[in-house]
Amino acid sequence: MIRFASLGSGSEGNALVVEAGQSRLLLDCGFSVAETVRRLERLGVAPQSLDAILVTHEHDDHVGGVARFSRRFGTPVYLSHGTFTAATRDDFVEVVVIDSHTPFTIGDLEVLPYPVPHDAREPTQFVFGDGAVRLGVLTDAGASTPHIESMLSGLDALVLECNHDLELLRNSAYPERLKERISGRLGHLDNTQAAQILSSIDRSGLQHVIAAHLSQKNNRPELAIDALAGALGCTREWITVATQAFGFDWRSVA
Repeated sequence: MIRFASLGSGSEGNALVVEAGQSRLLLDCGFSVAETVRRLERLGVAPQSLDAILVTHEHDDHVGGVARFSRRFGTPVYLSHGTFTAATRDDFVEVVVIDSHTPFTIGDLEVLPYPVPHDAREPTQFVFGDGAVRLGVLTDAGASTPHIESMLSGLDALVLECNHDLELLRNSAYPERLKERISGRLGHLDNTQAAQILSSIDRSGLQHVIAAHLSQKNNRPELAIDALAGALGCTREWITVATQAFGFDWRSVA
């Protein structure tokens, strides 16, 4: 069985807890140490119980709290060489440099990294398994690729970026260059792109689908829900939205 929960998801900070058996890890840490500890406590997680922090890329909303948390609690940090090079402003307690195509294990969790197109040095997303079920995470990607869709096929749970609604973004007050960056191939997935990914993969075993990394200005939860529910052919109530303030509570797949 895999359990997972979000501490928060969005441009102000991201972190996801994943656990299986006796192993527990944190995917990204974009909050201060104090805020991360507070949000972990809400989920009943002691910070000392984390076996590792995995980092997807060097942007502050994903890596901002990693070094300080790592030093405070002695938590090893796993990240790609490019992310390590770009993110190293403070010393980590222990660094494990990973290859974005090579699976590895952390205790009872198998971790399958995969590269994604995003405006970062060597961004990596992950699939987690316990030998029986698999959880996939895809955020901070500007476009899908055949490799991404291969990695996300046949999952039991999926946390999927629905960053923006394209029309809301186009009509926003953002500068044109920022609009182009967000909607470009190295930016973020919009609701329609996320739905297209769902339509392209084997989704027959999905028990949970969570819309994540929603823009607070350029998206609405109901728009993301409608897009994903339409792709899955399910009721709107079946889709969960990860919020910036609370993330989402524990989900289990077995």
